[in-house]
Amino acid sequence: MTIAIVGVGETDYAWKDPRPPAELAVDAVQRALADAGLTGGDVDGIVTESYTLSHNAPADLVASRVGVRDRAFSAHLGIAGSGTVGAPALARMAIESGEASVVVSYYSINLSARGAGGAYALHAGDKAKAAFEMPFGYYGQAVYFAAAAARYRHLYGLEYEQLGAVALAARAHAQRTPNALRREPLTMDAFLDNPIVADPLRKLDCCLVNDGGVAFVMTSLERARDLRRRPVVVAGVGFGSKPVPQSGYFSQAADLLTTAAVYSGQRAYRQAGLTPADVDVAEIYDCFTISMLLQLEDLGFAAKGEGAAFIASGATDPGGTLPVNTHGGLLSQSYLVGGNHVVEAARQLRGDRGEERVVQRRPEPREARGEPPAERGRHGEQAPRRQDRQLEAAVERVRRTERDEPEHGGQRPAKHSLLR
Repeated sequence: MTIAIVGVGETDYAWKDPRPPAELAVDAVQRALADAGLTGGDVDGIVTESYTLSHNAPADLVASRVGVRDRAFSAHLGIAGSGTVGAPALARMAIESGEASVVVSYYSINLSARGAGGAYALHAGDKAKAAFEMPFGYYGQAVYFAAAAARYRHLYGLEYEQLGAVALAARAHAQRTPNALRREPLTMDAFLDNPIVADPLRKLDCCLVNDGGVAFVMTSLERARDLRRRPVVVAGVGFGSKPVPQSGYFSQAADLLTTAAVYSGQRAYRQAGLTPADVDVAEIYDCFTISMLLQLEDLGFAAKGEGAAFIASGATDPGGTLPVNTHGGLLSQSYLVGGNHVVEAARQLRGDRGEERVVQRRPEPREARGEPPAERGRHGEQAPRRQDRQLEAAVERVRRTERDEPEHGGQRPAKHSLLR
């Protein structure tokens, strides 16, 4: 069964929003339902991530506040961004099985309103980190990702200016996005004058720390055609993981430079019948500049070690060959763990983004019209379907480096790719 995103909603993004996550989630869901032309009474399913929302904005509370009368299906998937962006996978299963007909996913956070400790306090309660990382100074997201960036620099070469190109591209897109929190111009000189947080990362290499909520509504394509918005078909969703628990992901992973996007990306491409060459725009998790670079490579848009040069060439800028994070991403628009990336992708495909619109309108996929899928290349020409060699090489590298890794007590889900 084909499903579609039929409504999206965002709160006003802010610093120090006094509202708790549950209230922010309710606000976002109400806006998404209004965008779809639906009410809470139409909703019978909710899917969220599992790391924070199960206790900060639980489904039963949010459902009751938005007017859901009969919540027949509730589920959680992965953590943070992976669970949010992967929500359409569970929504499709629920709709296809008849367990639900209209499914809502949301994410909300009040990160800047936490007070002392801010983002660092979020993970301080992890006993493994308190015992094995914090006493040695290896703690904090910037420190973790700086280690990955340093490793990349050692193996492939990485200039500060190449990381800066990621931040500058995000800011250029944010300047065209009315609700982005950081819209002031950013130059390379200003980036290089920015203080180092953990070498080679500067403050501007780090995502925003803010408050807000996002939501999106999904239903079957058949029902979607009767609603007020042009449906955005979910052509493929991939989910993947590495054999490392969340608590030890940055200290126990055998390979810091290959993310599980090599798995999730392949699955999404295969499901959609597409290759990286078919993608017009990419919305990639960018909690740090280096994280976007790594996933860009793992998703097949550049070979391993070549992503930095690809970005520095201007390819991901507005008007580039592959615009990335056309809303400004987590670096310049808002930190909503990728939920805002889904909202942006939907708006791009609906044609709602004005001058920042990158994707040209295309007809619905052939399979959505009940026809067998065509095998197409970047510009629509008939082309043989093939596994991307760069992705295959990356997957084999992960398998090779982790084959002899000891078993751990859990897995960290990867980021996902939502492709059109």
